[in-house]
Amino acid sequence: MSLTPHAIVVPRTARYYTLGPTHGFPRELWIICHGYGQLADRFIQQFARLDDGTRLIVAPEALSRYYLDPIPERTHQRKPRVGATWMTREDRDAEIVDYVRYLDLVAAEVRHHLAGASPRIVVLGFSQGTATVCRWLAASELRADQLVLWSGSIPPELDLAAWAARLHGASITLVAGESDELATPAAIATEAERLSVAGVGFTLQRFGGGHTIDPAALEALAASFAGS
Repeated sequence: MSLTPHAIVVPRTARYYTLGPTHGFPRELWIICHGYGQLADRFIQQFARLDDGTRLIVAPEALSRYYLDPIPERTHQRKPRVGATWMTREDRDAEIVDYVRYLDLVAAEVRHHLAGASPRIVVLGFSQGTATVCRWLAASELRADQLVLWSGSIPPELDLAAWAARLHGASITLVAGESDELATPAAIATEAERLSVAGVGFTLQRFGGGHTIDPAALEALAASFAGS
């Protein structure tokens, strides 16, 4: 048997959600990428406290959706829960190329409506979304001012020094909960050590919580950007 894989590029519909002014002159543009098993509309609601009329917050949704519950449980549910993932290990290189292209298109469309405006650009990834935004900025021409890696890590295949050079001077902030069971304090310490050894500057912000977007930590983060 001769089995040969093939691939074609197809058009498809992807969705994203926004909070704040989509036209005019917002002070900041936040592009936020959710974690594994989340959906963009629920994720962006956690950022509603930042919607003060001066920020445009954009939440793209990962391209691959799936049911969160097993089949036996779904048969008894009126509205089964759905989540999305940015990629899996299956055909991973193609999936990375697809979401990098997708995020570039979202950023271009959003910024097109802000013609003449030069907002500070904040790119934030949460959990699985941290690897997503790291790979995206490594391949994109987008120049972010701030990169926030919240409860996640930089993909191991990226050379940190070369990757940091591709960020065009963006400030890096690691945000982590002290009781996070997935991005544990030890894992975050290891990530910080990797960055330090590579000579990459960063800021570490901790909060007393778990694997979540902590409201107080988020507000403190946004305030630090506003004052920089």
